Amino acid sequence: MKTASHYQVSYQQVYQWVKKYEDGGQDALLDRRGRKKPEEELTETDQEKLAMKKLEYENERLRAEIAFLKKLQEFQRRRV
Repeated sequence: MKTASHYQVSYQQVYQWVKKYEDGGQDALLDRRGRKKPEEELTETDQEKLAMKKLEYENERLRAEIAFLKKLQEFQRRRV
């Protein structure tokens, strides 16, 4: 209870930390949120999803670039 109050977390949180430490040692306590797997560890489905995300990102970037160029051309025409 002292640890929970010291770190201002619940008793259950401290219990989970202790359990993780007992099961996996200090490495088990590392925060791995947001960690990306290397591409060779991905399943075929995950690789396809990643490829789709990359393509969607590229499409969005190209759409923004085209919209910017159109606005620039419009601005240049009005200026002349």
